[in-house]
Amino acid sequence: MSLEAKVPAQLNFAEYYILIVDDTPANLGVIVDYLEHYGFGIMIARRGESALNKAVYAPPDIILLDVLMPDMDGFEICRRLKATEATKDIR
Repeated sequence: MSLEAKVPAQLNFAEYYILIVDDTPANLGVIVDYLEHYGFGIMIARRGESALNKAVYAPPDIILLDVLMPDMDGFEICRRLKATEATKDIR
């Protein structure tokens, strides 16, 4: 069964914003291309501090977070997001 068959037609994906955090450009390219095809709003961060700043400035509906990154790993980013009032409810 294709993804198109599983997605209800009444959803407007353009209303949802996703923050993608990954330090690998190839990974970002694949994920962004796929999600943009469905109309999602996309924000990108390649470093942990940038991800934290973007999440506070323009809270996304969901964050796709790479675990292994050089400056701050995904677990630390998640801990900081959950410890901050403005971002604690992001999924």
